[in-house]
Amino acid sequence: VRQRWDVHGGALVMLGVKLRETCEILNQPLRLISGPSDPFHIVAIKRGRETIIPGGNDCVLADDLVYFMAARSSLSYIRRLTGKESYQKIKNVLIMGGSRIAVNAARLMHDEMTVKIIESDRARCEWLTEMIPSDVMVIHGDGRDRELLLSEGIDSAQAFVALTDNAETNILTCVAAKQLGNIKTVAEVENIDFISMAESLDIAGVINKKKIAASTIYQMLLDADVNNVKSLTFANADVAEFTVSERARVTRGLVKDLDLPAGATIGGLIRGKEGMLVGGNTQILPGDHVVVFCLGSMIKKLEKYF
Repeated sequence: VRQRWDVHGGALVMLGVKLRETCEILNQPLRLISGPSDPFHIVAIKRGRETIIPGGNDCVLADDLVYFMAARSSLSYIRRLTGKESYQKIKNVLIMGGSRIAVNAARLMHDEMTVKIIESDRARCEWLTEMIPSDVMVIHGDGRDRELLLSEGIDSAQAFVALTDNAETNILTCVAAKQLGNIKTVAEVENIDFISMAESLDIAGVINKKKIAASTIYQMLLDADVNNVKSLTFANADVAEFTVSERARVTRGLVKDLDLPAGATIGGLIRGKEGMLVGGNTQILPGDHVVVFCLGSMIKKLEKYF
């Protein structure tokens, strides 16, 4: 996946998946493939530079980045539909750049994955050995060096993560890593103008601290009870989790009668601890946690509904 968000500990899951020709649901209207009885909703589509909040007559095409909302139990079904069944579990990870992000990532991952950090500065390497768990290997070298990557097992690793302070280096090294092995790549890209470049070069994940921070600040300044706001890194869209108040407008009728603004859709809700998808005949109740997808800068317009 290009982006994943587990809502309420996984009661619902949002997945951003790049579709290829092996996908079973290409070129079909969504009303035929994502109805009330289906275990997923397609809630946003990124096609080239355009972001679409789709309706029933829209289709998904090869090379679209498609955002699904589903229960965790349906993830294997979505993997089959999208032709991603050959996915390999990540066991070996190479990280380029000994940043604070690399240190914290290594601390989180080392119990489940074998992690190596490649850092070009010797003094930084010595600092890293004091900061990270003892089973994480620190390698003094240039992560752009093809021979070094091969000698450290890039061809047998499942993931390569580029975390230097240079976006161009991170993007280009991820491209090189993909040429050396069947590998998932993640790049820290702080220059927002380069995010679309990273997507076009098929880099699987992009981390942008500005977008993460901005989403958090925006959430704090909204008037409605918003538990979380996520910016879809590759798309001009946001996803927000609202807690429904006692007299909220969304409780006054079925979803199909709410007259939501164009460019917004409700993907799912959590009632108690149970996640469920939302259709036109769903009645939203006070206390529900509702996941809303909308084009960028529309969350403020949706506040009045909650």
